[in-house]
Amino acid sequence: MPASPSAKSRDTAAFLGFSLLGLFVFFVPVSLNGKNTIPLDHIITFFRTALPLFSRYFALLMVMLGAWDALWSVKRKKDASALVLALFKISGLAAALIFLFSGQPAFLMQSDLLPFLYEKLVTPVALIVPLGAVFLAFLVDYGLMEFSGSLLQPFMRRLFHTPGRSAVDAVASFVGSYSIGLLITDRVYREGRYTTREAAIIATGFSTVSATFMVIVAQTLDMMSLWNFYFWSTLLITFAVTALTVRLWPLRRMPDRRPAGQKKESNKQTHTDNALAEAWRKALRAARQAPPLKQSLAENLNYGLRMAASIVSMILSVGLLGILLAKYTPLFDWSAWLFVPLAKLFSLPEPHLTGKALSLGISEMFLPSLLVSGSDLITRYIIGVTSVSSILFFSASIPCILSTHIPLKIGDLLWIWLERTLLSFILAAITARVFL
Repeated sequence: MPASPSAKSRDTAAFLGFSLLGLFVFFVPVSLNGKNTIPLDHIITFFRTALPLFSRYFALLMVMLGAWDALWSVKRKKDASALVLALFKISGLAAALIFLFSGQPAFLMQSDLLPFLYEKLVTPVALIVPLGAVFLAFLVDYGLMEFSGSLLQPFMRRLFHTPGRSAVDAVASFVGSYSIGLLITDRVYREGRYTTREAAIIATGFSTVSATFMVIVAQTLDMMSLWNFYFWSTLLITFAVTALTVRLWPLRRMPDRRPAGQKKESNKQTHTDNALAEAWRKALRAARQAPPLKQSLAENLNYGLRMAASIVSMILSVGLLGILLAKYTPLFDWSAWLFVPLAKLFSLPEPHLTGKALSLGISEMFLPSLLVSGSDLITRYIIGVTSVSSILFFSASIPCILSTHIPLKIGDLLWIWLERTLLSFILAAITARVFL
């Protein structure tokens, strides 16, 4: 039965009003106090500057909740994987308590260890995930994903083997952060709107660091004079690598089924040959079926708090382990030899340094840029691109993925990281040789 004119007007107002608000919060840069970034980032900055103690101890509360939830999970599931995750999350709580209240042992308090992890990663993520989840309702619940998904379906399906709505995830990651992209992906996957393979492709192929963090990378590598070239070439290389890896193992063998057992979506238009009219119809139907705003916001906040608690405790433990291995063991000097032949193939002046920088990317994406900050322009550009395009690293993005419902194992993530690193390096090296 067709909707009445008044109901259609309400659906249209809900779709346009809430979607535009969501787009504004996540995607429209605004200049405020000398900082040009999206409104959500301004909100996070306000909390961190105006309420620094609240931000710091709210992050601690999230770490504590993550450890508590992990212990309950061990009691419920009684399996090895739950026990391992619990040990990591309890270790993360211990690291947070050391940083905030003890300061001992002193070597953990070096600026690139616990202070870096807690202040630069844990605190922002603890704030951005719950707050982002609240505003996420406007992107996910009121028709925007159905509208964009219907229009972009042929392009995204052909290139990335994902639905059109995954374009929202990709843009959210680049404009906002990987945690926001993964928040969207996990939410949509749990609702059965992504298959397992689609969710795995999106999580490992689109959820990279934000454009604002890329500015920090470019500044570290002294490439702000090439900012536009660096940003757009990195964006194109990242998505080109994703288009390649979806056709490689292990992503191509992931099950193409939905967690709730729904059938795979059809790529065909259903009621009309007009793509825009079909997209509009789907958006209004989603707005009509959406829960009340208060309920949607409350559910999203609850989900965001639970996910933040799971993520931050893993960032502290896994991230600290990765950085300690990089700093105090020869592990990454040995693994550098995996990439030395490629560096020599492209005639880079310091092949072993380049190889070590590439191998360091698995522990923390910012470490490679620090290592080659004094190198030649070609090396700096290649490492700057590859550290972003490889996407996966143990200090943040891998714990975030492991905290979702997407069934990706650490072995899968390591293999995908290796594929992405090799492909990103090759494409970045060719780009550098042609244009720089």
